[in-house]
Amino acid sequence: MNTRIKGTNITLTPAISAYVDKRVAKLEKLVGGDPSIMCDIDLGKTSAHHQKGDIFRAEIHIVGAGLDAYASADHEDLYAAIDEVRDDIARDLKAKKGKRLSYIRRGGARVKAMVKGLMPWGEEGWYKRRR
Repeated sequence: MNTRIKGTNITLTPAISAYVDKRVAKLEKLVGGDPSIMCDIDLGKTSAHHQKGDIFRAEIHIVGAGLDAYASADHEDLYAAIDEVRDDIARDLKAKKGKRLSYIRRGGARVKAMVKGLMPWGEEGWYKRRR
């Protein structure tokens, strides 16, 4: 997974970059480590004139190999915003992975039923007759 980190209205220090790399490394397990996947991370302040309130923003956009996931979070602390957005994108990636596996399993069950002769080829609603 290729990672690009961009700072908006802040300077990216080596400590911030190392923290982001450490957090994003856990996401790489969910996407499978495919080098064609791009992970764009945008960190910054929402505006330069806030004195209080949610001012730091973190965004992650993962694209490639059939994936398109996006998450953003606003928080008073930059590190807390990074953690929150990482948790949101991880939840989204896990849901998409589970849904994809469910479709694969259901498709395999239909093919098995066709091969066994329980379901005619191309007929819809075969599960209603079996009940």
